[in-house]
Amino acid sequence: MKRWLWCTFAFYCCCVATLAASAASPPEGFVDVQQLIPDIQLDLRYYGRHNFVGERIDGYQAPRALLTRQAAEALQNVQQELAPFGLGLKIFDAYRPQQAVNHFARWAEDPNDTRMKAEFYPDVDKRVLFQEGYIAHKSGHSRGSTVDLTLAPLHPGDPGAELDMGTGFDLFSPQSWPDNPEMTPPQRAHRLLLRTVMEKYGFKPYDKEWWHFTLRDEPFPETYFDFPVQ
Repeated sequence: MKRWLWCTFAFYCCCVATLAASAASPPEGFVDVQQLIPDIQLDLRYYGRHNFVGERIDGYQAPRALLTRQAAEALQNVQQELAPFGLGLKIFDAYRPQQAVNHFARWAEDPNDTRMKAEFYPDVDKRVLFQEGYIAHKSGHSRGSTVDLTLAPLHPGDPGAELDMGTGFDLFSPQSWPDNPEMTPPQRAHRLLLRTVMEKYGFKPYDKEWWHFTLRDEPFPETYFDFPVQ
């Protein structure tokens, strides 16, 4: 009987955790990054069509960048460090609902949809995107402390202005690896600057994407949330 009660209790706890992660609104501890850092720039690719899928991604219902408070406050420190040099951050993606990750997976399993291939995966066969690690069924973004970003002029005359990193965001290619030796010296310097300042304030880089950083001491390391961005 005791074993039966324990199993029932464990199942109940699992259900509660799943429901909490799938809630319709952000749980306590998440913030709107732009409210905390008003001069940060946003180019939220999955809210629009300029992304490797070519359409708005499930779960992105508003052009907002959400992160855990700890990650957002760390970004605030990065922004303040860059400001005296006339530079700031531009975010491509922040918190990503699990439903968005599922959308990516469905797209990856359709070999006939290659409308964005020329820009985002010109040298990769779509059928190997899972195998090569470009697409996965779980993303650190869904834990709320991972962010994709670049460096840009703090007050650009051109809203699209960014520092030259050698590739665009979300290029599925070894050229996007932070230490790729084929980049020019200025491009490598820009990547190193971004990585250095992000690491200084507690983020760790990803060795396959120069734009991807995760807070080292993320508050939800085992939870993959699914509330929409709205």
